[in-house]
Amino acid sequence: MSKKTNYSYIGIAFIILVFGIIFIPKIIDRISNNDIIRNESRSDFSKENKVTLSDLAFMEINGEAKKVPSFSFTNQDGKTITNKDYEGKVYVIEFFFTTCPTICPRMNANLIQIQNAFKGFENFGVASFTINPDYDTPEILKAYAAHYGVTNPNWHLMTGDKEAIYKLSNEGFNLYTAQDEDAIGGFEHSGNFALIDKNGFIRSRKDAFGNPIIYYKGIVSESEKVDDDGTPEEISALKEDIKKLLNE
Repeated sequence: MSKKTNYSYIGIAFIILVFGIIFIPKIIDRISNNDIIRNESRSDFSKENKVTLSDLAFMEINGEAKKVPSFSFTNQDGKTITNKDYEGKVYVIEFFFTTCPTICPRMNANLIQIQNAFKGFENFGVASFTINPDYDTPEILKAYAAHYGVTNPNWHLMTGDKEAIYKLSNEGFNLYTAQDEDAIGGFEHSGNFALIDKNGFIRSRKDAFGNPIIYYKGIVSESEKVDDDGTPEEISALKEDIKKLLNE
């Protein structure tokens, strides 16, 4: 082998050495800072922390998934309950009042059926907000809960500042509520339920065009199928969707 060839090998070896000294520490730093992620690591992480989302849609406003607004009210036991008390839980939202002579009794009878269907789930709950807080004190709410058979510790019947409750209903959930002297019972509300996932997002199934239905009719019972006006029941659908969210 000639001296010229030897010098070539020495030069190549020197370049490799210099490259290693300069660039390898930088590559290691980038890996440490997560600038470069190995495919194997990403794959292993997804397997260990895999979350399988159901086919339920998110309610979106301006392209962002709608989350439950912050709230703080007093429940039937006189305790302060906030949205944080429902974190990690799947729950149903309703707006009602205890002296309602029309749809509220049917709504809460349906919620009792749902409560009983998910007795074994500690991460299921209900949030009921009265739209007549001037009358519906914690004591009134406690008697109402006992009358209907509320046993789930995560079912809070809440009262508090009227303006805050109406804002939560009409702006936070877009569930219509209003005080109206001409309405039967003095108040108007939709009778719909909203379904919330463990992370506080409003979820629902989709219609035939792929759009979220958003709310579930709470008035018609599962056994009725349809009411006198031809409105179909959606309690069975709500039960199915609660199961999906509990499994997410």
